[in-house]
Amino acid sequence: MPAPEPVPAALEQRWNDEALARQVTQPAWRAWPYQHPAIVLGRSQRSLQSGIEAQDSLEILSRASGGGAVLVGPWMLGLSVALPNEHPVASGGAVNTYRWLGEGIARVLSQIGVDAWAISPAALLAHRAESSSPVVDWACFGSLSPWEVLVGKRKIGGLAQVRRRQGILLVAGILIQAPQWKLLADCLGKPAMHAHCLSELTTNCAEFCPAMPADQIAARLTSLLNLEIQAALTVKSALLLAA
Repeated sequence: MPAPEPVPAALEQRWNDEALARQVTQPAWRAWPYQHPAIVLGRSQRSLQSGIEAQDSLEILSRASGGGAVLVGPWMLGLSVALPNEHPVASGGAVNTYRWLGEGIARVLSQIGVDAWAISPAALLAHRAESSSPVVDWACFGSLSPWEVLVGKRKIGGLAQVRRRQGILLVAGILIQAPQWKLLADCLGKPAMHAHCLSELTTNCAEFCPAMPADQIAARLTSLLNLEIQAALTVKSALLLAA
């Protein structure tokens, strides 16, 4: 299968905005390999946008969902899923809505040789109680939320969502290779120690699939994610119609 064509990060944000600009009546999703590095700020970080010390050709964007800053680029595969509010996977509140996607991403990663798992709320409480690692909470990959995806105790997949009366948008980022954490820290005026912490708190697919080029990892994950999401949402939709 050919690798999916990389796109500018702005195209992803435009798709996300347009997905919730009208009533969502059917699930829709898309995977995003990125052409170039860009910083995507969480909703509460938008005030930082004008003050960020951008590098040449580094785009600074903001998203509708919460959470910390994300450094997207060729080292990451993004994912967007738009759902109707009444869809079964969206039942049980915001935290529960993450579960099917986090567990689905973990299953997909396992199929390419990455022993991933999605952290439950109970497991997250235990992790926080026993962890001595610092929390770099200004960055998405510097902290953990329920049902995000880990390998061992290191994060490989982050999640966020937007809930509106028109529908629900779930977004995810999966680390294909090691990101340029120093670039992110420098642009946001954070100490170099934070970049080191981010490298210690995270892992990526290339660590477990060294023989597979990054574009092939992205292509394989995209294919598997499409199958996983299609199966999950079709089964859940059938259950809804039968109720």
